Amino acid sequence: QVQLVESGGGSVQAGGSLRLSCAASGWPYNSYSSRYMGWFRQAPGKEREGVAGIDSDGRTRYADSVKGRFTISRDSAKNTLYLQMNSLKPEDTAMYYCAADVRGLGGVFLLNRMAYKYWGQGTQVTVSS
Repeated sequence: QVQLVESGGGSVQAGGSLRLSCAASGWPYNSYSSRYMGWFRQAPGKEREGVAGIDSDGRTRYADSVKGRFTISRDSAKNTLYLQMNSLKPEDTAMYYCAADVRGLGGVFLLNRMAYKYWGQGTQVTVSS
């Protein structure tokens, strides 16, 4: 069972930056080449949406709304996923969730919440104008 723990959320003014972290543990044996992870967010009254994803080969995908502002990365040695968020806007306010799976998917699936089995508890990001 993969466990995911997010951190790094908080309150920031528009134009500011935050870096989210997601510590992962409990990966299935021999799953390294099939792992993929992503960041999702959910604002009150809205559906959970994919923000950024990264596959086992390091290929990334971003939602159009965050391209050029957010960067997803990972430190395999530390089993940690990151989301660097710059030029934050009030509309980025949401609960942010880390997600992971080991089915070897990629491409458009990286932003599809149905492609992920494992989820963290979320970390709140609030951007004020």
